[in-house]
Amino acid sequence: MKREYHQWYSPNLHREMELLVFGDRGARVIVFPTRVGRFFDYENWRIVGAVYDKIRDGHLQLFCVDSIDAESFYCDWCIPSERIKRHESYERYILHEVIPFSESKNQNPYIIAHGCSLGAYHAMNIGLRHPSIFHKIVSFSGRYDISASIGSYRDLFDGYWDETIYFNNPSQYLQNITNEALLERLRRLEIIITIGEDDILLENNKKLSQDLNTKGIVHQFHIWKEEAHRAYYWRQMAKLYL
Repeated sequence: MKREYHQWYSPNLHREMELLVFGDRGARVIVFPTRVGRFFDYENWRIVGAVYDKIRDGHLQLFCVDSIDAESFYCDWCIPSERIKRHESYERYILHEVIPFSESKNQNPYIIAHGCSLGAYHAMNIGLRHPSIFHKIVSFSGRYDISASIGSYRDLFDGYWDETIYFNNPSQYLQNITNEALLERLRRLEIIITIGEDDILLENNKKLSQDLNTKGIVHQFHIWKEEAHRAYYWRQMAKLYL
């Protein structure tokens, strides 16, 4: 299996960014790490190995990107409005740097957004916001309301709210989409959501699934046994759903 390490200075983030590429052809998968995670976690947790056959046989090519969560959602010393602005800079990095880079390596037009835990949020949010770019979203153990306190998961903006937060919060904006052209693009997406039956985020995931159903957006919603919020389960999920 081909493995490449890449690093460059991001003009959108004004810092060096790193990523790993696995494979050389197939559907391009943008893999977001977990909360404050790193680009090498997916490999270290053996999730890359779990889909080795799909990479080797040319079905998938993974682009495992780094996070900047410590500079955005989990930057406690930043004011909340700056946290979401930094997140939007990260989205621009993905859209205007990582996606073109992936195309330079592989011109397969099919692009998948994928992640686990907070990475699942990143995948879901960018996929729903840009359905003309992404074709599939695969989100494991995700949180889709980033401005609410859910169990041990705190409101990432400490009570602050603005339109930028709203338009990056799937649990808020999805239910209010009325533009039929946008809805038709969303209905063409393949969306897979998984969550554990004991996960504190189960109700939030059910709400997202209900909102998708209300908008006529067909998707798969799988509830796994136990909490299923760790790499042991994500390896199994990746084999089934990526």
